[in-house]
Amino acid sequence: MSDEDLTIADRIHNKLDDLTRAERQLAHSILENYPASGLGPLTALAKGANVSVPTVARMVQKLGFNGYPEFQASLREELKAKVQSPITKHDNWAEGAPSGHVLNQFTDAVIGNIRHTLGQIAPEKFDQACAMVADQSKSLYIVGGRVTHTLAEYLFLHMQIIRPSVTHIQSTSNSWPHYLLDVSEGDVFVIFDVRRYENNTLKLAEMAHARGARIILFTDQWRSPVHQLAEISFSSRIVVPSAWDSAATTMLLIETMIAAVQNTDWENIKDRMEGLEEMFDQTKLFRKFT
Repeated sequence: MSDEDLTIADRIHNKLDDLTRAERQLAHSILENYPASGLGPLTALAKGANVSVPTVARMVQKLGFNGYPEFQASLREELKAKVQSPITKHDNWAEGAPSGHVLNQFTDAVIGNIRHTLGQIAPEKFDQACAMVADQSKSLYIVGGRVTHTLAEYLFLHMQIIRPSVTHIQSTSNSWPHYLLDVSEGDVFVIFDVRRYENNTLKLAEMAHARGARIILFTDQWRSPVHQLAEISFSSRIVVPSAWDSAATTMLLIETMIAAVQNTDWENIKDRMEGLEEMFDQTKLFRKFT
């Protein structure tokens, strides 16, 4: 994938090992309040990070830009992309629609998204997130938004089978503050928030964080504001030739997490699953063929 397809945050993460100490200090300063941190004058960015103006200029060039104006122009394009409505996204795609069947176009885009996303995820961070979700000594809360509640519900349904003390909260519900009454320090929140980020989700995350909860965030390549509160964030690429963003990469991460958590204590989880199947048999919920 070319640099033109990467966000500035992606470029920074890719270059961290090649930066000097001052440049790394600047990089972390940019990421702490990304993307707003890079929208002001060059001197303001340097002052905010406590580095010199030449340090900013050097790092911008290392990120692949000819200068600070080009860096800022790219950042503004990212901001425009973050707030696009489905209609705008469709119009932008249709102008340069490639030839070929939509099945191939869409599949190619999704495969590219998956490859890029997995290339940005540190395996040890994914393992850490799975361990947090699997820890039955802590309550697990799963939160989605207007669209992402479907992803949250999918994860919740499986976690409810795998372990006890799991709660599904929809951030758009007027009742979600009630759930926070029972949150204890160290409890885990898995939060889904993608572009057109929701104010309710951020407020919920802030209140949970204030009560000592640990947050795992599933977001997009531009990153929800919740990332500043999250202990672990997974940024999936979501752009496809459609008016709507793709959840395919995020779903891959969710299903991988389910598989990993299930294997942490299989014998006990197997007992829970067998107990559930017995209840299904008693209620005759499913039709069985013999």
